[in-house]
Amino acid sequence: MAIQHPTPVDIALMAGRAGYVLKANDRGRFTVASPTLYPHMWSWDAGFVALGIATVSVPRALDELRTLLTGQWATGMIPHILFHSPSDYFPDPDRWRTQVAAARPAGVLTSGITQPPIHVIALSRILHDARRRGGGDQELCERFVLDTFPQWLAWHRYLATARDPHAHGLVEIHHGWESGMDDSPRWDAPYSRVVPGPVPPFVRRDLAHVSDPSQRPSDAEYARYLWLVEQKVRARYDDAAYRATGDFVVGDVLVSALLAAASDLLADMGAELGADPAGIEESRAIARRFRTGVLRTVDPATDLARDLDLRTGDFLAVDSAAGFAPLVCGGDDALLRRQRDLLLGPRWCGHSRLRWPVVPSVSPASPAFRERTYWRGPQWPVLNWLMAWALNRSGEQEAANALRLAGLAQLVDCDFAEYYEPLTGEQLGSRDQSWTAAIALDFLAARRPGRRKRVRLLTSELPAVTPAGPSPM
Repeated sequence: MAIQHPTPVDIALMAGRAGYVLKANDRGRFTVASPTLYPHMWSWDAGFVALGIATVSVPRALDELRTLLTGQWATGMIPHILFHSPSDYFPDPDRWRTQVAAARPAGVLTSGITQPPIHVIALSRILHDARRRGGGDQELCERFVLDTFPQWLAWHRYLATARDPHAHGLVEIHHGWESGMDDSPRWDAPYSRVVPGPVPPFVRRDLAHVSDPSQRPSDAEYARYLWLVEQKVRARYDDAAYRATGDFVVGDVLVSALLAAASDLLADMGAELGADPAGIEESRAIARRFRTGVLRTVDPATDLARDLDLRTGDFLAVDSAAGFAPLVCGGDDALLRRQRDLLLGPRWCGHSRLRWPVVPSVSPASPAFRERTYWRGPQWPVLNWLMAWALNRSGEQEAANALRLAGLAQLVDCDFAEYYEPLTGEQLGSRDQSWTAAIALDFLAARRPGRRKRVRLLTSELPAVTPAGPSPM
């Protein structure tokens, strides 16, 4: 049965509502990820949030990134959570116990693991737009890039050394949470070998903030997650010590692709602004190594990149959106064209059952697809933004714009949900999610030849999408 497409959006309403969400979640110098479920600062959320804020205020966007850097560890690691005030969020600082780590930052409570390195990608976009506006925004942003260049380089160096000690060209993660795609089927095989030992008693708080517990990981899955935290604590958050004893060590292709892309962009900005030449060359070398590492994982039968279980040496072949990592880092034009066609084709964005033709976290044609469960099928607007960015960067502007317009159409409800049920379009997870509102603003301010519009889009651009009814997968 055909689904009637929505009435054309009042774009001013969407922009105003997205701005309201970011303002309501603003805590002065940082933005909470959501008002209830995620009441702290998350690392890769902050990168996307800065993008959205920059459409309104470049200085405030830079403050977001500056605050994130206050949590950077002496090793260069940027932790995945900065805790700024008491809350009922779990796992809380008492569970992370990062006081056992010599490298933790003074005066800032953080978690002890990390998240994908999206930040320099966001910063390069903010700089590009600040230069188009000129004046104080340009001067402030260029100074920020130069001042923080050593910190971003230290972050990337940490991932390239502590998390790739054998120079595979793949960033190893020690917890599924470090991927950003927490419970993705990408991690089913390595998690199946995690046998939880004794952990302190816990009460989950996340289930109180969603209407349907099936949207969230199960208690058995959560026990594994907390056991890995215990293993990190026992290793005193030393990466080499954890590697010797920890149960979960996986080379993550999407994190590696983001590191390659971000390192190239950091080198570009550094060269333009006169940063340390040695740091620029180091950044280029990191980009080359991890781009090569990602391309080596591509399955010739599917054209998708694969994570590598570093405990068993096995590739993890899953129809996850992370398989499009080569689109993010580039390096093989023929492969990128095949990945573009695959992404937009009938197994992914063009699948006949999707309500909106945007990127699902798992292919609807995969037996692993679960449409309501977190990273096992739902559509995440930030993931759609990332793939649109990757396509645009590789010269595929038409394909990138198709994802942008469909992504805006998906957000016409202005609830800015954490993620969306891909077959019905239902909002799932938390509402008023900061990074969803932020990418809406960035999409609305999409580039046009010669300039970037500020939150303007013709309603006539919105696609009329009429998916077909249920069909065999």
